[in-house]
Amino acid sequence: MAAANGNTVRVHYTGTLDDGTVFDTSRGGDPIEFAVGKRMVIAGFEEAVVGMEPGDSKKLTIPATEAYGEHDPRLVQDVPRSELPQGLEPEPGMQLKASGGDGREIALVVTDVTSEMVRLDANHPLAGQDLTFEIQLVEVA
Repeated sequence: MAAANGNTVRVHYTGTLDDGTVFDTSRGGDPIEFAVGKRMVIAGFEEAVVGMEPGDSKKLTIPATEAYGEHDPRLVQDVPRSELPQGLEPEPGMQLKASGGDGREIALVVTDVTSEMVRLDANHPLAGQDLTFEIQLVEVA
């Protein structure tokens, strides 16, 4: 049976960046499961599964605009170190969480640290990146 909107599917995948770096994979673990048409995964990934049958494989590249969007410089902010929690020693790559004005949690990544300031980036870590996926449909329910 071919995968269609409304089906629940199980898929193995490996995601890579343009330079070949693997950013995520289900290989070596359980396949991911999602309902097609419910926007549980990025749109291009979901659309690629439609029409596939169990055992089928394909490779596709999803442009940044259809994945996690372009990197938005408005989501990068320099914050005085004095505004960080007492005792926190920020380092580039460190992940932090903050509360937005509406109470939602915001994921932040420290991208630069000086003696006075810390640069925080609220963009998704894969924003601005084209994503290549090798996918294999395992099961359609």
